[in-house]
Amino acid sequence: MPSFLPAKRWLPLLLAAAFAAAPAWAQHTVIQAENVRYEYAQVLRAEPVYQTLRATGMVERCEQSSLVQPGGEEGRRGLSRVVGAVRDVLTPGRRDPSVDADTADAAGGDCRMVPVEREFRRPIAYDVDYVVRGVKYRSRLPRDPGNRLRVKVAVTPVVPEGNID
Repeated sequence: MPSFLPAKRWLPLLLAAAFAAAPAWAQHTVIQAENVRYEYAQVLRAEPVYQTLRATGMVERCEQSSLVQPGGEEGRRGLSRVVGAVRDVLTPGRRDPSVDADTADAAGGDCRMVPVEREFRRPIAYDVDYVVRGVKYRSRLPRDPGNRLRVKVAVTPVVPEGNID
């Protein structure tokens, strides 16, 4: 910066020089704000897009020897089956093998850990078909929009290259 000019005097000169060096087309370009408005579109269909997750866990499975006596549960019908179940629970000295794991071993059960694969599906997005002013569109959205979808309508004129004056 010239030391012979005070700061108040050289700043306007610097700005004038910068504008004078700019190309001629930059001085004539006017940036117009975008013409935007919001409307509601009618949703035709919203179809979920699922992510499938698989997990394997270990579960104890026991194969028990036949604890059913002849004329047991298979032979019982209706009221006699209910009465028999109540009697089995209330009879002292008899225990349900499912209550205690040691009972299964004592009853001759064979227990081992086995892998069990489970599959889970969860929606991660929605493919949405909707209509705006008679034209059908499709978009993938993060959630189900319901019956109406708010859309942004923007109109920008197309200006041919080279005709800017």
